[in-house]
Amino acid sequence: MTGYLKQSSSFLQFITFLGFFFLCFAIYLVVLQAVTPSITGQSLEAIQSNAFTDPNLLGYLKITQFLYTVVVFFVPAAIFACLWQPRPAAFLGLKPAPTGIQIVIALLAMYAVLPLAGILGEWNQHFPISQHARDMEAMAEKLLKVMLNMPSPKDLLVNLILVAIVPAIGEELFFRGVLQRLIIKSTRKVWLGVFITSIIFSAVHGEMLDFLPRVALGFGLGAIYVISGNLWLSILAHVLNNGSQVVMLYLFQHGMMADDPMKDTPIAWYYVALSIPFAIGLFWALRKKSTPMPMIEPRENYKKDEVNEIGMDEKL
Repeated sequence: MTGYLKQSSSFLQFITFLGFFFLCFAIYLVVLQAVTPSITGQSLEAIQSNAFTDPNLLGYLKITQFLYTVVVFFVPAAIFACLWQPRPAAFLGLKPAPTGIQIVIALLAMYAVLPLAGILGEWNQHFPISQHARDMEAMAEKLLKVMLNMPSPKDLLVNLILVAIVPAIGEELFFRGVLQRLIIKSTRKVWLGVFITSIIFSAVHGEMLDFLPRVALGFGLGAIYVISGNLWLSILAHVLNNGSQVVMLYLFQHGMMADDPMKDTPIAWYYVALSIPFAIGLFWALRKKSTPMPMIEPRENYKKDEVNEIGMDEKL
C-alpha cells in the first residue's frame, strides 16, 4: 500500500482531488474553445445561440455535453480512485454487484424522494434571484428543449445515453464515490458529509431556480450510497431520475402523454407528507438488505495515522 493516497492526510487528498478536477476542467475549456471554430466555423457561444435555428449544430452540442461529463467528472474521479489504493473499484463501491432486491428498494426510495424535491422546487421559484439570472436559466431551458427534441426512437436512445446514463456514471463517481467520501472522512460526520456534498452537487450545476430540489435529490443519492455501500445503486437511481424525464418527454412529444414533463406542476402537501415516511422506510429496508462499507475510519486507526505522520516529520 506504500505510496497510495489512502496513507496521505485528508487535506492532501482534498487538494489532490480538486487539482485533478480544475486541471481537467481547464483542459476541457481550452481544447473546446480552440477546436470549435475550426470544426464549425463558429465560436461556442455562437453555436449555442444559433442552435435554435440550425438543427445541424445540435449534434455538436450533444458531443460537447458528453465530453464535459467524461472529462470533468469521470476522469478526475477515476484517476483519484486509482491513486487511492490498488483496488479502485472496491474503494468506489463498485464491487460487489447489487442484488435484485437492493435495486428495487433503491429505485423506489429515489422515487419517494421526488415529491419532496418537487415542492422544494416550487418554493425555489420564489427566491429573490435577479432577472438576469432568470433570463439565463430560461435560455438554458429553451436550449435543452431543442436538444431533447426526439422525432424517432433513435433520438430517444441517444438522449437516454447522453442525459441519463453517462451523467449518472460520471457524476456519481465524482460526487458520491470520491467527494462525499472525502468530506465524511474530514468531518467524521456521515450525514453532514452527505448534506454538504448534496449542496456542492447542486451548486456545480449552476441552476439557482433548481437549487433546492437538486439538493434533495443529491441527498437521496448520497443516502443510498451510505446505507448500501454500493455505488451502482446510486448510479441506477440517478439514471431513473434523469431517464424517466427523457422518456416522459418523448411520450409527450408523440402525443402519448397529456402533460409536458418540463413544466412545473403543483404538488399537494399531503402527498409530500406521505412520501417522506415512505422514503425513510425504504431506506431502512435497504439498510437491512445491505452490508455498507465503513465511511469513517475507527478512532484508533485515525489516531494511529496521525502518530505515523508525526513520526515521519523530519522537523520533529
